[in-house]
Amino acid sequence: MAKGLDKQPPQQQANPIPSPTPPTAAPQASPTTPKQGSAVRGASLLIVLQIASRAVTFVANQLLLRFLTAQLLGVSTQLEVYYLSVLFFARESLRVAIQRQESPSTRSDNASDTAKARSANARDSQAVINIAHLSLLLGLASSVGLGWAYLRYVDASTAATPYLDVALRIYGVAAIVELLSEPAFVILQYRLRFGPRAAAESIATFLRCLVTFGAANWAWKQGFEIGVLPFALGQLAYGFGLLAVYMWFGAQLASSEGFSLLLKRSAPLEQKSEKTDGPGAGYVLGYFFKPTLQLASSLTAQSFVKHILTQGDTFLVSILSDPGSQGVYALANNYGGLLARLVFQPIEESSRNYFSKLLSSAKGSPDKQVVAKARSDLQALLKFYVLLGVCVVTVGPFAAPLLIQIVAGSKWSTSGAGAVLARYCLYIPLLAINGVAEAFVSSVATESEVHRQSLWMGAFSLAFGVAGFVSLRVLDLGAAGLVYANCINMLCRIIWSGTFISQYFRGNGADFGWSGVLPDGLALSTLATAAFWASLTRAGISVGTVSPHVFQDLITVAVRAVPFAIVIAYTERKYLLSCYHTLRGRSQAAG
Repeated sequence: MAKGLDKQPPQQQANPIPSPTPPTAAPQASPTTPKQGSAVRGASLLIVLQIASRAVTFVANQLLLRFLTAQLLGVSTQLEVYYLSVLFFARESLRVAIQRQESPSTRSDNASDTAKARSANARDSQAVINIAHLSLLLGLASSVGLGWAYLRYVDASTAATPYLDVALRIYGVAAIVELLSEPAFVILQYRLRFGPRAAAESIATFLRCLVTFGAANWAWKQGFEIGVLPFALGQLAYGFGLLAVYMWFGAQLASSEGFSLLLKRSAPLEQKSEKTDGPGAGYVLGYFFKPTLQLASSLTAQSFVKHILTQGDTFLVSILSDPGSQGVYALANNYGGLLARLVFQPIEESSRNYFSKLLSSAKGSPDKQVVAKARSDLQALLKFYVLLGVCVVTVGPFAAPLLIQIVAGSKWSTSGAGAVLARYCLYIPLLAINGVAEAFVSSVATESEVHRQSLWMGAFSLAFGVAGFVSLRVLDLGAAGLVYANCINMLCRIIWSGTFISQYFRGNGADFGWSGVLPDGLALSTLATAAFWASLTRAGISVGTVSPHVFQDLITVAVRAVPFAIVIAYTERKYLLSCYHTLRGRSQAAG
């Protein structure tokens, strides 16, 4: 079970969108590449199973809340940040570089027959696996360094948590165990094998829920105070579950395609000249494909800044507030981020993969048809997020506090978590739009543009820190102020990414019309939102307060949201029908 209730480690997602080949070119399927239909079905299965596994985790977490105090939840959130930081620094830049890797075989082979094609595929796979092995070394260094820093600088109230040092070490071991599965994971993703990931995450999530809840329940019955040990043990079980399933499927794929999951030389070590057409050219020590290694190195700085921004709210809460306040924010953050983890994260990761492949042909000599398709797809995706954001901002601040009062109980509702969650609904649309915008940027940005983005993100992180300090220490807004600081930070990032997107398409001969992202009936949608808010105010339902008639108020909100939803559906009927026909066509193609 994830700490902070339901937060998942960042994963690379397979692309559920059909193969992005230009309309004039038919895709060349390699012997090891799945058919487009199976790819769509596999990716769809992955998303469905991710939702199901998170639903199971969510239910288990509601039971676990009965054994938790706000302080323990706050400490578990800090340990989660440690665990996610180890994984992020160990593998994020490597994964992105592998995703954008040019096939090494194209430099030396013209795979004109099946035997050469199989040999080229095996060499490409081995190059990917060798790069993935570096994540284990990076993980060992990160786990030791970050663990030492945490124990050295943790505050006294957190340090008094029972078995804190033991739990931290278990988290470190869990991260290393998960990184042991990285070679198998990346090659399965590289070969578009989606089923193994669905199975691995489902089994691992079940094990985590079972171990976490079992340990907490046993300690409660025995009267033992074991602090956050149940979370640590659950994460260790999750790592072993992933390792077992990925190694099983990875070993089968390696056996059938003739490569090894272990570190193995991809090319001869001897390179007598700087020729670029020999089998050993472009490799470091014969193991690591040099362009991928260089790209990963250039992405490291950006990954560090991105992680600071991603986890910046947790860092600020840890520094500027007590563990009890951290627990309240963690609860609101995880309930508020549930939509992001279920919907936004898979789409964001899929779109990054999709646009990377689609626009790879646009480098050097742009294909106007491909660029136009990328523009229309990005506009449609952003418009989906805008419409979803309108619904979240309109209904969420009234419905979310009532829901948290039901699922988390009055103990958490009176702590202020509902009021914080109501404000978090303002942050969710910005989080979604920024996610897909930055996914597009990472898909097409050159190395110099990546460095420039890193500098701007560093400036945004500084602005975020200042806003957080003012909110928490000067204005004393608590966790709600931190939500406002996050909104400011996210707006800055959206503006930068939006400017980049406009310049990119303009440079490739296609203007990106931002008006196409806005709702068609903007005035009518605004009027419907105002009418919905006014009707709830007249009904005596306010934002963020504890309700004495929670079920009655929740039904009232749901009933009065129906006319609002009808108005949105009517004004956006053309867009919704277009999305329906597109999805239906892909479903038929997949079948």
